[in-house]
Amino acid sequence: MPGPRTGNPPVVHPHRNHRIQNHGIPRIEDYALVGDHQTAALVGMNGSVDWLCLPRFDSAACFAALLGDERNGHWRIAPEGADRCTRRGYRPGTLVLDTEWETDDGAVRVTDLMPQRDRAPDLVRIVEGLRGEVTVRSTLRLRFDYGSIVPWMRRQNGHRVAVAGPDAVWLRTDEGVRTWGRDFTTHSEFTVAEGERVAFVLTWHPSHEPHPPFVDPYEALDTAVEDWEAWTARCTYEGPHRDAVVRSLITLKALTYQPTGGIVAAPTTSLPEELGGVRNWDYRYCWLRDSTLTLNALLSAGYHEEAECWRDWLLRAVAGDPADLQIMYGLGGERRLPEFELDWLPGFGGSAPVRIGNAAVRQLQLDVYGEVIDSLALARRSGLPSKPHMWRVQVALMEFLRKAWRQPDEGLWEVRGPRRHFVHSKVMAWVAADRAVRAVELNPKLSGDLDGWRAMRDEVHQEVCERGYDAKRNTFTQFYGSRELDAAVLLLPRVGFLPPDDPRIVGTIDAVRDELGHGGFVRRYSTEGPPVDGLPGSEGVFLACSFWLADALHMTGRTQEARELFERLVGLTNDVGLLSEEYDPVADRHLGNYPQAFSHIGLVNTALALYGEDRAG
Repeated sequence: MPGPRTGNPPVVHPHRNHRIQNHGIPRIEDYALVGDHQTAALVGMNGSVDWLCLPRFDSAACFAALLGDERNGHWRIAPEGADRCTRRGYRPGTLVLDTEWETDDGAVRVTDLMPQRDRAPDLVRIVEGLRGEVTVRSTLRLRFDYGSIVPWMRRQNGHRVAVAGPDAVWLRTDEGVRTWGRDFTTHSEFTVAEGERVAFVLTWHPSHEPHPPFVDPYEALDTAVEDWEAWTARCTYEGPHRDAVVRSLITLKALTYQPTGGIVAAPTTSLPEELGGVRNWDYRYCWLRDSTLTLNALLSAGYHEEAECWRDWLLRAVAGDPADLQIMYGLGGERRLPEFELDWLPGFGGSAPVRIGNAAVRQLQLDVYGEVIDSLALARRSGLPSKPHMWRVQVALMEFLRKAWRQPDEGLWEVRGPRRHFVHSKVMAWVAADRAVRAVELNPKLSGDLDGWRAMRDEVHQEVCERGYDAKRNTFTQFYGSRELDAAVLLLPRVGFLPPDDPRIVGTIDAVRDELGHGGFVRRYSTEGPPVDGLPGSEGVFLACSFWLADALHMTGRTQEARELFERLVGLTNDVGLLSEEYDPVADRHLGNYPQAFSHIGLVNTALALYGEDRAG
C-alpha cells in the first residue's frame, strides 16, 4: 500500500442534528451501517466496528463486541484519549460514513466503507487530518466464530495476517505506521496533520486459498461514492422527507444479498426487543411476509431492477412442494436454519440468550401463501418480465391453500405458543384467492379452477367477518374468539378485504390505536396477561405497525393525523437516518435487530402513500 496521501476533505453531512450524548447503557441507535451488498458492519459513535460477519450476512462474526464486550472482537480507530465522536454522517446519497472528532490538538475524520467486492470482502478505514496535528490509535482485536476463537497472527510481506480454521484476514496500512502486537491484539499509532490521510484495509478470504488482489483504498472510496450517487439518482420520489426515503432505500439496497437478490430482515442477531429480556432472534435471513411491501417500495421508488431480482429470488425459494413452503429462507434460498444459543456471549446490554438460526422456520404460517401470490400479482401488474413457471407456481400454491386454509397456524408474528385461527392469516388466504381469481378474469388464457377459487374467496371472507369480528366493540380481533387485538388487521383495507370507509374498518383502526397505542405509536399485540406468543416479558412499539396505522388513517380520510404520525416516526430515525425494529417510548431507545428492513420499507411506502404517486401496480 502506498504512503499517506493528502486531499481536500469533504464535509460531514449528518442526517439530522441529534444530540450525541454519553450513555452508560449501550444504545442500539449509536451504530451506523456500512456494507458491500453481501455483508455489513456496524460502526459505533466511538469509532469501533463492533459487528461484522464474514463473508456473508449469515456467516459467523469476527467482531462480536455488539453482543458482548471488546474481548469478543472489535476494531476501533479514534484519536488518542477520545471517546464518542463530535459528529458523523453519511456522504449524501451514499453508504460512505464520515466520523469526526474535535480534540485539543486538532480535528480528524475517519471514513468507513465496504467496496463492492470482486472476490473478497474489504473493510476500508481512512483517517484524515482536518486541523492541527492529532495522534490516532487503531486497536484491532479479531475473534472468529462469534468472538470465541483467537486467531494466529503473523507478519507477511509487511502486512499482518490472522488465521484460524477456515478464516484468514489481512490487515494492510500505509507505510510508516507503527504497528505491534500485544495481548492478542494488533495496535497501531500515528499522527495526521491537516490534509494528510492514512488508510487501513481489512480483507477476508478462505484460509486455504491465496490472498485475493488488494484494493487501493483511495480509489475504492472514489468509486464507492460515484456508484452510490448514481444509484440514488434513480429514485423517483420527490416529496417531503426525501432524505429519509433515500436513506431507507439505501439501507434496503445494503441489506440485499447481491448474488441472489434476497433481502435480509436485518444484518444482526439477538438485539433485544426488551432490554435484559429473552426476546432475541436471528434476523439475518429472508422473510416471505415482507415480499409484497418490499416490491411495492422498490417499484414505486423507481428501482425495477432490484424489484425483479427480489421477485426472482422469491420464485426460486418457494419452488417445490407447496406443503413445504417456509416463512423464511437463507440468502440463497437455503431451507435449514437450525437454532442454537451461544453461551459465551452475554448479549446486548446483558440480554441473553444470543441465538443463531431461527426455529420459526419450521412453523406453519398460512399468510405467506397470500404474500407470495400477492407479490407475484403485483409484479405482473407492474410490468416486470414474466417467468415461464410463474403461473404454475401460483396454481400449485392455490391448490394447497384450498385444502389448508381452515387450519390454525402460528401467524405472521411467529408466536411460540399454541396455534390459533389468526385473523390476519385468514385474510391473507382470502388475498391469495382474490388475486388468483382476478388474474384469470384479466387473462382467460391462464389455467385454473376459477369457480373453485371464487367459492374459496367467498367462504373465507364470510368466515372472517363472522368469527374474526367483535360486533360489540366494532373491531376485528387477533384470532377467532379472542378479545385481544393485533396491529396486523390494520392491513385489511390495504389488501382490499373491505373498503376503507366500511364502519368495521374505521372501528378497527380506532380500537387498535386505543388498545395497542403506547407513546403515540402502536404495539403489534398485547404482551400483558397470558401472552399469546408463549414468551415472558414485553417489547416496545413496533415501527412497521405504526407505519401501517399511518397508512390506514390516510386511507380512511384522516390524512392530517396520518402525516402527524409519519412525522413522529421519521423523528425516531437516529443521527444517520436508521431505524430498528422497535422503539421504547419511555426509555427513548431503539429495540430489536438493526437496521430493520421492515421498518424502512414502512417508511418508504407511507411516504409514497402520503406524498407521492404510488406507481406500483
